[in-house]
Amino acid sequence: MNIDHFEDRLREYVLLMRLHRPIGIYLLLWPTLWALWLAGNGQPSTGVVLVFVLGVILMRSAGCVLNDIVDRDFDPHVARTHDRPLAAGRVTLNEAIALATTLLLLAFVLVLTQNALTIQLSFIGLALAISYPFMKRLHPLPQIHLGAAFGWAIPMAYAAVTNELPLIAWLLFFANVLWSVIYDTQYAMVDREDDLKIGVKSAAILFGARDRQIIGYLQWVLLVLLVLIGLLGSRGGAYYLGLFIAAWLALYQQYLIRHRIPEECFKAFLNNHAFGLVIFCGLLVDFLPATPT
Repeated sequence: MNIDHFEDRLREYVLLMRLHRPIGIYLLLWPTLWALWLAGNGQPSTGVVLVFVLGVILMRSAGCVLNDIVDRDFDPHVARTHDRPLAAGRVTLNEAIALATTLLLLAFVLVLTQNALTIQLSFIGLALAISYPFMKRLHPLPQIHLGAAFGWAIPMAYAAVTNELPLIAWLLFFANVLWSVIYDTQYAMVDREDDLKIGVKSAAILFGARDRQIIGYLQWVLLVLLVLIGLLGSRGGAYYLGLFIAAWLALYQQYLIRHRIPEECFKAFLNNHAFGLVIFCGLLVDFLPATPT
């Protein structure tokens, strides 16, 4: 294999894993870090954090490849996806399957460094990740399945840090499912017309003209849940300041999607990176030790 061919394959694999568009990594990373910091009382093990950060990158990359494998007959008919490597024929199906398998095996090797409960939970996470791409054909709310797949790192994080699955872990998991429905509905609003043509189901299609209203209700419930999690976790002012800023970001997202213009809806989707980041920053500051007087 010459160097030019190797560089070409590497470039196409990077595109297939969507490493050039890290928004999916961020949306998976922030709730994982929320869980690690809450479970570890602000001091999770560096080794555990490293395993989960690398796991987030590997699993999101594998998820993108799996999604494109399942959608290879649909993506060529959607404006936003027709030039993806598999849809455009620049990567073969066998290459994509081999890449997804490699990524999943690497993620499993990382999990094997953790305790038995975390390893057991990883099999559920794998099932969720593999089954998600098919949900767009089976039911009108695949975003819930996405939320479960993205959020499964939360109980795994609690298992890795505490070897337990307390109530707060499941509340955080449920909050992440709601958040995933919010941002993936905003994302689906971009493709609504194309999805209607090819028969793909989504929350944006199900919600119809009430999409903004339902997203608003879900944002409100999400923030209430995050407040409840803060109370159960005995969090302080910095955490709630982060939630206050996040609430303003949610209002900004409502402003962006007000006319349902695809480009603005995509901006609202991307803005969820900031939403997750400010909540983590609030947690990070809240757990800082008090300065002695």
